Amino acid sequence: MAMSHIDRPEPRWQVILGLLAVTGIYMALPKELVVGPTWLLPALIVVLLVPTVFAHRTGRHALNHVLGIVIIAIITFGLIASVVLLVLTLPAKKEPAPTLLCSGGALWVTNVLVFALWYWRLDGGGPTKRESKREFGSHSFVFPQMQIEKIERTRFGVDGWRPGFVDYLFVAFTTSSTFGPTDAPILTHWAKLLAMTQILISLTIVVLLISRAVGVL
Repeated sequence: MAMSHIDRPEPRWQVILGLLAVTGIYMALPKELVVGPTWLLPALIVVLLVPTVFAHRTGRHALNHVLGIVIIAIITFGLIASVVLLVLTLPAKKEPAPTLLCSGGALWVTNVLVFALWYWRLDGGGPTKRESKREFGSHSFVFPQMQIEKIERTRFGVDGWRPGFVDYLFVAFTTSSTFGPTDAPILTHWAKLLAMTQILISLTIVVLLISRAVGVL
């Protein structure tokens, strides 16, 4: 029973939903916080998402992995560019305070989703490689389930457990909220560098929101 559970492929609809959420948030941002036409980044995501899903369905895992990284790199560029524009827009006060506060909150949520996608895509060689392993599959994070003794895993319902997108989303959310890892220590250099970048973006957004809110008050 445990073996059949651990061999079950991870559903990808959560990841697709996360990408669509990022796309929707980006399209809702004010024009002043978007580089180029508003439709450009969403169009690139949709155009690349179709062959990415097709590659996954047809077993072309290497192509799926590369296309997935390209998609996340594009939305990461869009996120960083929007944060930079937010920094430049704030002193000029071209946008009303409520609009800037909403935009900052939207970018904070985007930051969480983008880095959850990075962690999910890269940890343990990617979701496909994690699915093929007989153990937890994660090489970059120490999730709480991984610290439970083998003889106790069945009792706690984690026998055959592997991290999924929701687990990486929680890691990204807590990292952006507390400016550091919480229940899942980070092991590898690439994950630490990504976490540092995520924290820097989150801290920048929060500081800008607080300064703007104080200025309004």
